[in-house]
Amino acid sequence: MNFETLIFYFLSSILLFAGLRVITARHPIHAALYLVLAFFTSAGLWLMLEAEFLAITLVLVYIGAVMVLFLFVVMMMDLDLQRLRQGFRESMPLAALVGGLMIMEMVMILARKSFIPDFASVEPHHAADYSNTKELGRLLYTDYVYPFELAAVVLLIAIVAAIAITLRRRKNTKHQDPAEQVKVRRADRIRMVSMPSQKQSEE
Repeated sequence: MNFETLIFYFLSSILLFAGLRVITARHPIHAALYLVLAFFTSAGLWLMLEAEFLAITLVLVYIGAVMVLFLFVVMMMDLDLQRLRQGFRESMPLAALVGGLMIMEMVMILARKSFIPDFASVEPHHAADYSNTKELGRLLYTDYVYPFELAAVVLLIAIVAAIAITLRRRKNTKHQDPAEQVKVRRADRIRMVSMPSQKQSEE
């Protein structure tokens, strides 16, 4: 067992622990912090796989932007944890069924001969002038262009859904209605007032 293998098992154990704590933590903020740890550890594993672009993207985009924004949203929404826990026991059988199916699928895939280390082909290290960013772009826009566009549509729907969920109507909050702004007329905004002219008296 060489040094790279030890680092892989070390990072993998941290990743598994962080992923488990994401779904078992009682407080949403703690779960988000464990998710940050999972992303950071995944970036380390991608660096070992010579995928530097994906590792840096994961750190800058997901940890530096998405997760920080998620933490602020969770803290500002002031979630009622007792209300979120309602109905947990009723949903437990369905959740156990779905989780069992996912575990069974993973076991069926990982049990194939192609995933056994004796049969797995070890990729050689790339040359110094190899650009994984160029290779990733070539694969995304040739072989995986339709899944890439589909993922973009799914993310757009998720953004719209997140805005719709967090949108709250409050009486004291001032907001603009674009439909009412478009229907406005000149008479609604401008009023002509006729006033007699006045001159200041000269002393």
